[in-house]
Amino acid sequence: MTNGLRERKKAKTRAAIREHALRLFEEQGYAATTVDQIADAAEVSPSTFFRYFPSKEDVVLVDDVDAVVVGAIRAQPAGIAPVTVIRRAMREAFANLSPQQWELERRRQRLVLAVPELRVRVLHQMTEAIDLVAGAIAERAGLPSDDFSARVVAGAAIGAMLAVLPTAYYADGVQPGDFDRVEQALTLLENGLPLG
Repeated sequence: MTNGLRERKKAKTRAAIREHALRLFEEQGYAATTVDQIADAAEVSPSTFFRYFPSKEDVVLVDDVDAVVVGAIRAQPAGIAPVTVIRRAMREAFANLSPQQWELERRRQRLVLAVPELRVRVLHQMTEAIDLVAGAIAERAGLPSDDFSARVVAGAAIGAMLAVLPTAYYADGVQPGDFDRVEQALTLLENGLPLG
């Protein structure tokens, strides 16, 4: 089997596992759904499930958009201020999401909002997101991946985004147009956080 075919088959299996898991979580509840039920619905073994997702929580929490954003950060031209780089990368990444990817994001977010143990894990993921963005920002500047200033910039940018996104969670999840609020928040950060 060629690498391209193998990768497509893996992506298809991963998507099937996630789709069946989300459907079962929505139909019978997160807590009532087992890995065995998800594997059975996706027609894979439980061990195959765990090759794709380390835990039941990860089916909901693994965010495919993070890698796209980090790639877009790395692809920005040199000589641009870090927050501008993040804003442009976010715009690029989210502008290219398909309607199916937006629907997946909305479903994931509704589950996170409804399931306390998922909300707790999201806090841990924010730290990981800061690490990813800080590493990309530091790399662009030729600094060590744990550079303090890169980490503060990444934390400020992610904090600004979080400050405007929760209102979307309470409606029908994040919509494509909600990125305008994220862009406003990052622009405010770029401009030194003036009030008013």
